[in-house]
Amino acid sequence: MNIGETIRNLRLHKGMSQGDIEKRTGLLRCYLSRVENGHTIPSLDTLAKIATAMEVPLSQFFSDSNHDNGSKPLPQLTDDEVRFLTQIRRYSSSLNDSDRKLVLAMVKKMAATAGK
Repeated sequence: MNIGETIRNLRLHKGMSQGDIEKRTGLLRCYLSRVENGHTIPSLDTLAKIATAMEVPLSQFFSDSNHDNGSKPLPQLTDDEVRFLTQIRRYSSSLNDSDRKLVLAMVKKMAATAGK
């Protein structure tokens, strides 16, 4: 998945220019160009600004509509789920393998008891 390419495709599909996004977000056109060309990876806050400017849910940037490899499409994530998973990713990078397994086991246990 290329987030910049996804942003560009959505922007063009909506008939918007980089200038339109600039006016709505305050992000410079040159920055948007760098994002769309894969030279810069935007923060989650910046992606939220861009999503709001394009009037799309933030999760749309993370859906992969091209499944040429025969895999099943991933379910659409809500904006809250994307934020939650982003936080998990940020904090899990400092955990060792054993701690990651423990966290995953705890989440599974919590999910199993939440359904009862």
